[in-house]
Amino acid sequence: MSKGSAAALDLGLVRDLTVPHLDAAYNLARWLMGSDQDAADLVHTAFLRAARYIHTYAGGNARAWWLSIVRNCCLATLAGRERSEVSLDVIADQDPDAMPHTGRTDLEDAAHLSQCAALVVDHLQALPREFREVLVLREIEDCSYREIADILSVPVGTVMSRLARARALMRKTLTEDSSDLNAHGL
Repeated sequence: MSKGSAAALDLGLVRDLTVPHLDAAYNLARWLMGSDQDAADLVHTAFLRAARYIHTYAGGNARAWWLSIVRNCCLATLAGRERSEVSLDVIADQDPDAMPHTGRTDLEDAAHLSQCAALVVDHLQALPREFREVLVLREIEDCSYREIADILSVPVGTVMSRLARARALMRKTLTEDSSDLNAHGL
């Protein structure tokens, strides 16, 4: 087999392993990086890295392998920027038609729903990265505990612990905000 045809086979394998999971890769990158453009750039970079190191793929869960590469690219970029907080501007970029509908068309209900969504995003953004990423992978990307453990290179027990702590932190901060709003008559 010629060198060119081997490269074409490798690229075909990379495509087969990554393309079915591009949406998950983009969503993870967007939550970690905080912007659509950075996420798109990082997924592209991760694809190139996957193509370069396809020979190291040992089989198994392709989604976990691919999302691990995306996550590592994001973390390397964030470390290079020396940033400790990730800014998310999800609500401003969100399609209003994608918001859940309550059956009411009242402008106040729509504003309230938007405020609630913004509050959840703000609290998710405020979580430490290790808690934010397990919530995104489990609740948004619907990864199994095993997949998350593989992606993060941690034991399943650590995933379970981080997920429990992340949920508890979210519940606590959202409950506190709800109490504060009620105390002010909002």
